[in-house]
Amino acid sequence: MTPEIGKIIDKMSLADKAKLLSGRDIWSTHPLENHNIPAMYVADGPHGLRKMDSDVAELHGSVPATCFPTASALSATWNIDLIQEVGAAIGKECQANNVQILLGPGLNIKRTPLNGRNFEYYSEDPHLSGKMAAAFVNGVQSEGVGACLKHFVANNQEHERMMNSSNVDERTLREIYLKGFEIAIKESNPWSLMCAYNKLNGVWAAENQWLLTEVLRGEFGFNGFVVSDWGAVNHPNRAVQAGLNLEMPDNAFSPDIIVNAVKSGDLEEERLDTVLTDLLKIILKTNELKKTKIQVDLNEHHKLAVRTAEESMVLLKNENDLLPLNHKHIKSVAILGRFAKQARIQGGGSSNVNPFIKENALACIQAMLGEDTEVHYLPVYEPLGDKYDTSDLAQAVAMAKKADVALVFIGLPDDFEVEGLDREHMDIPESHKALIREVAQVQPNTVAILSNGAAIEIEEWERDVPAILESWLAGQGSGLAVTNILFGKANPSGKLGESFPLRLQHNPAHLNFPGFNREVTYHEGIFVGYRYYDTKSIEVMYPFGHGLSYTTFEYSNILVDKKELTDKDTLKVRFRVKNTGKLAGAEVAQLYVRDVVSTFPRPVKELKAFKKVYLEAGEEQLVEFELTKTDFSYYDDRQSCWFAESGEFQLLIGSSSRDIRLHEMILLESSQQRIPHFDRYSPMRDLLNHPAGQAFVKNILKSFGTSMESDKPEDIQARAIFLSLPAVKAVNFSHGAFSLDMLDSFLATLNE
Repeated sequence: MTPEIGKIIDKMSLADKAKLLSGRDIWSTHPLENHNIPAMYVADGPHGLRKMDSDVAELHGSVPATCFPTASALSATWNIDLIQEVGAAIGKECQANNVQILLGPGLNIKRTPLNGRNFEYYSEDPHLSGKMAAAFVNGVQSEGVGACLKHFVANNQEHERMMNSSNVDERTLREIYLKGFEIAIKESNPWSLMCAYNKLNGVWAAENQWLLTEVLRGEFGFNGFVVSDWGAVNHPNRAVQAGLNLEMPDNAFSPDIIVNAVKSGDLEEERLDTVLTDLLKIILKTNELKKTKIQVDLNEHHKLAVRTAEESMVLLKNENDLLPLNHKHIKSVAILGRFAKQARIQGGGSSNVNPFIKENALACIQAMLGEDTEVHYLPVYEPLGDKYDTSDLAQAVAMAKKADVALVFIGLPDDFEVEGLDREHMDIPESHKALIREVAQVQPNTVAILSNGAAIEIEEWERDVPAILESWLAGQGSGLAVTNILFGKANPSGKLGESFPLRLQHNPAHLNFPGFNREVTYHEGIFVGYRYYDTKSIEVMYPFGHGLSYTTFEYSNILVDKKELTDKDTLKVRFRVKNTGKLAGAEVAQLYVRDVVSTFPRPVKELKAFKKVYLEAGEEQLVEFELTKTDFSYYDDRQSCWFAESGEFQLLIGSSSRDIRLHEMILLESSQQRIPHFDRYSPMRDLLNHPAGQAFVKNILKSFGTSMESDKPEDIQARAIFLSLPAVKAVNFSHGAFSLDMLDSFLATLNE
């Protein structure tokens, strides 16, 4: 506690302390004028400012702001510097609108494609998620506005999100669901963090002391304040005890509950003061950093939104180099699908931004082509659902057949991706599928432009379409960005931040989603996304990290500064990337690590570093990465630590998780030793591997009438059976010469 804040708290009444720990209304904290404590205003993010005009909990009616691409699109840029720029722009708009805390970014892991809020989250991979989030936070907070990481933790579905328990083993938590938060906290020092609605292993996230105090503050070093998700607090006194600093929104009952808990002795006032200190520190800090009369150039922000959208879009397929289109050779274009004119630029719910300008692809394409090219447009399908008229479909097919090229805009409607509701399947509406199928049959130059915030099933029609552009929910500049990419004014450089499985049934969480009896168990463990698909060698539609360009890239000359290292060393990895095509472009070089032989199950590869490299035609650049012990470790929940195991590791460098161009082998000599723990049911083979246990096992083996040295087939079989037995069976086979007490004493000696 700083002396200044300590003096303020010492002068406060118990009632005032409790009052500050819940909101004044939907969007602000209580001001206490007699203590010179101002109100602090918060607003939704995370891909733009959503400041409401009133204190009413509505989803629409916010101030005009820049609507940037949603998180799933931002992560597809793989561009840390660009994401920081976006964060800074949003931070400026917060300052201009008297907002001190932006409620974002969201970095929950995409455990399943069906999460209705996946468009708000970065990736299925914690390393990519953490790096993106850290860049965003650094950008926002560079403008004197606090960012708020959310939702902590294991909030991976909308179904029963306010009542279900996410049941996750500790290793999976540490390696997958907590890791992104850990990276973002350590690399960007966010001023705030939002806890989730759900329970974690049976304990509400807002009341989980292990989560909010031991892990978040004690291990990760978080020193901001923790705010509840809106309405997530069930027992205010328990939440304060666990480490929650602010309940939102206002709750008329919470202050009295906290006061009574202190008076009854259930909650120590010292604990209350500690929690209050963390909150006051940020309230006073953001107040000092307020800027007045700040001028925001929204036109410049729009240009940034367009540039970001361009970098986010992923060219999934481009047979025979159909793209980019040469408008000089095109006399007529068929633009089909309502999304071409009524663009889907974001998902539904609390992240919904009111864009000050909104472009659509139809108008942008018409403007680019000019009057010399015939542009024919037909919306075909209705805004929601599967409704369409067969005559409209027939007309669309006729239009496409006569044109030089057909641009078909399809994807997920608004009601498929919305907060509070998970998707029921991975498919796009039948009206969209019918349109792309029928058009592709008559027009060989068909391009599918997808609008969606998460992975979709496309296997049914993908083979018939020569070119597919994933445009995501790319914000207010998406229309111009799509146009620039289609006609070559921008070279696509986006890469998938999530795998596109062939079908939903292949997803590792499929049989355990969304759970039942208000519980969902993460049985797939650490094998999420590409960690599962690649380890199981399951064919996917498009792999994690995939994305094409209008140019080509060559990888070469991998070098490591040491082939053998200890867990105290830093490993430097260098290689070269060259643009071997005729156009300037950008490539995302990705480094994965593979543990060749591991005691514990591990994925076949895990992303540990990446870099986006911009190259002119013919240009070559040296790329450098540094790896440390952390990059070779897994979490050993038996020993409650990150463990680097001695042995060989393979470094895999490539353009996606399945397009590996370079590889190198290194040998790690770890100083860590696994501490064995033996009990009555430890198998004999484990005791045999312990120096002090060898003699014991060999003596008991004699009761089987054999030895470790015999190579007779019958002895080999007998040993196999014996070594698989639990130690307690040694008592049975000793014919009374060995007791349970003797076994327990022996095991205790081994465990010492």
